[in-house]
Amino acid sequence: MRIERREWAVFWFTAAYVAGFAVWFIARGNLEFIWYVLTMLAVIGLVARGLRKAEFPAPLLWALSLWGLAHMAGGGVTVGQGVLYSWVVWPLMGSGELTILKYDQVVHAYGFGVTAWLLWHLLTRHFPDARGSWTALTYPALGAMGLGAVNEIIEFIAVLGLPDTNVGGYYNTGLDLIFNATGAMIAVTIIALSRRN
Repeated sequence: MRIERREWAVFWFTAAYVAGFAVWFIARGNLEFIWYVLTMLAVIGLVARGLRKAEFPAPLLWALSLWGLAHMAGGGVTVGQGVLYSWVVWPLMGSGELTILKYDQVVHAYGFGVTAWLLWHLLTRHFPDARGSWTALTYPALGAMGLGAVNEIIEFIAVLGLPDTNVGGYYNTGLDLIFNATGAMIAVTIIALSRRN
């Protein structure tokens, strides 16, 4: 498979932080995030496998890589008594598990916004006649929300299989789904506006 120079740059950047965080998680005995490292490796494999068929633009590859970095940092960087995922970026409202706006929620919105962008790219690349249609915006948004639900299933499996996780409870899951949907809707709105201009 032919890999372009711009793609190697993203690959080596991603490989470096995944390896670094994997060592960090193993050293700390953090089994929950070893699960996430394995998930990251699977995603990297999927993207690599589709490189030539999908011809992902470089900004999209970098956006995916930065999402991975934000995710690894969320579980690996300590802030106060907890990890970065628990950090309150801006205390808009609520308390406890219902606190808004946490780093975790920002990463969910960003990540599933990037997912909607990726799905839009795949849809319009393989079905160019769909470009500019409501279908090309609706399906990526709904698909990103669906993949966000798959992420919550992965978190649930981690809760069932590992003794100590920082995943959170029912409210956390609900807020994650809301922020996934928010990110997806923002992404398709940006796509729609940029296509119009």
